Amino acid sequence: MPRITQKLRQQLIQAAQNRCEYCQTQQDMTMATFHLDHIKPQAAGGATEVANLCLSCPFCNEFKGEQWRARDPITNRLTRLFHPRRDRWHKHFQWSADGTIIIGLTARGRATVIALRLNNPIAQTARRFWVASNIHPPNLT
Repeated sequence: MPRITQKLRQQLIQAAQNRCEYCQTQQDMTMATFHLDHIKPQAAGGATEVANLCLSCPFCNEFKGEQWRARDPITNRLTRLFHPRRDRWHKHFQWSADGTIIIGLTARGRATVIALRLNNPIAQTARRFWVASNIHPPNLT
């Protein structure tokens, strides 16, 4: 298994603007070191290379596990999860009016919201504080 070098880690952090590429949480607003996630897990044939790695908060990384596909809750069809290297976040997700909920706009977005539990209670509580502090939601344009 290829090792993720410090240089590659820094390259990915910079590309992600130091945010979880799934839930958009800023690493510096947490007390955690973010992980480098294999978007397509190694167990499913995913490579350890820039095109298949992304910055992920511990929650998203743990909930995602080895998933790379999940069911869309509306169509019940198996779909690929959001792929931070290929997909644009704002095309698959949007923030609720109060900035605390991530809404899936597409089958891929909806499946990702459910599979990664992007709106878990802890995330929603943190987002309420960040919104009140005017540091959330991030500007993704």
